[in-house]
Amino acid sequence: MSTRTVYRHVAHTIRHAPEGGITYEAFCVTAGCDAESGPHDEQVAAQDWALRHTGRTGHDLFRRVFTHHAKATRAE
Repeated sequence: MSTRTVYRHVAHTIRHAPEGGITYEAFCVTAGCDAESGPHDEQVAAQDWALRHTGRTGHDLFRRVFTHHAKATRAE
């Protein structure tokens, strides 16, 4: 006995979900330094951490990460 499977393509869209908020982080990318700001709800907090880190260490290159949530919904 064989069974038959039918797949149906359903279009979806993906958009920013404001209710999820945004998280801001900064990571020092100077060789040998693994310092990071940790996640913050405000961009200024991550930036201030980077500026303080530069003042303490002289490290001046950072990777900044902005994370937001997205929601996929069925296109109609």
